[in-house]
Amino acid sequence: MDTLTPTDASAAGRRTVLGPVLLLTLIGAALVLACLLSIALGAASISPGQVIGALTGQPESAQVDNIVWSARGPRTALGLAVGAALGLSGALMQALTRNPLADPGLLGVSAGAAFAIVVAVAWLGVRTLFGSIWFALAGALIASVVVYALGRLGRSGLTPVKLALAGVAVTALLSSITSAIVLTDPEALNRYRFWSAGSLADQNGEVVLGILPLLAVGAALAFACAPALNSLALGDDVAAALGRRLGLVRFQGVLAIMLLTGTAVAAVGPLVFVGLVVPHVARALAQAAGIGPDHRWLLPLSALLAPCLLLAADIAGRLVARPVEIQAGVIIAFIGGPFFIAMVRRRRLAEV
Repeated sequence: MDTLTPTDASAAGRRTVLGPVLLLTLIGAALVLACLLSIALGAASISPGQVIGALTGQPESAQVDNIVWSARGPRTALGLAVGAALGLSGALMQALTRNPLADPGLLGVSAGAAFAIVVAVAWLGVRTLFGSIWFALAGALIASVVVYALGRLGRSGLTPVKLALAGVAVTALLSSITSAIVLTDPEALNRYRFWSAGSLADQNGEVVLGILPLLAVGAALAFACAPALNSLALGDDVAAALGRRLGLVRFQGVLAIMLLTGTAVAAVGPLVFVGLVVPHVARALAQAAGIGPDHRWLLPLSALLAPCLLLAADIAGRLVARPVEIQAGVIIAFIGGPFFIAMVRRRRLAEV
């Protein structure tokens, strides 16, 4: 019988690690390119050399320096942070519910944030964007806690199906109340319409710095869940037999989703389909690289791929009808809609 020599085992180990490391490096390079293009392209395009000069403290002119550091730099940084949060929470959501069609909005996060923004504008007189962000975050977190609490009711405790049903119910309720409020307040309707389209525009560095601590905590919780997610993929009984505390794992995962999605949605609006599309692309790339369904690699892959998609959509929105901009959320919807339909059709055909 053939046996593996130490040399063969060492070579196999190097190949195993090289696959995901090389893949992460390539995606990281693509993300750097997307960042440079995001800063360079727009209504007033600047060359890559001018971008690098401004970033290294040697701007060609005050105008270029202002474009890079005051407008497109914060916008790109926000796209990086929000994209990574949505991709990470999408992969986590699909793993926790074992549903490939799940999206972070399933937990009522977007509906809670929208409701809080409308209440802040219509009833509390909040007019600044930065002020409304914190109301949106609070609404997103409260809605997620309510969904989690409803999902725990009953003898069986928290299950993926009950969590999804609770999310749908809370989303429907909050959306109805939000619609009733905006129909009676023009100012709230105006703010809600802009926010609900999903856009990286008109943001500053203060907003980016304000959301980073919350996103960092959410990301740490998500990555800490990765080993347990591999066990959950085998089923609750197997995961419990392997020593996983299912309630604790799900609570930690839901908390990470609340922080990541709630903060991202509060800052830029409900960018639909990012959390749905990106994990599937990450799994396809991981399969091609020989990694398999290992969430220790799928989570970082999703966190890198999502900003690439979001920044590409934002760039396309600036160029398609310039000098007018189309919101990134609209561009992503054009991509995500057909993708979602294709996923549903594929699942139906698989069940036939």
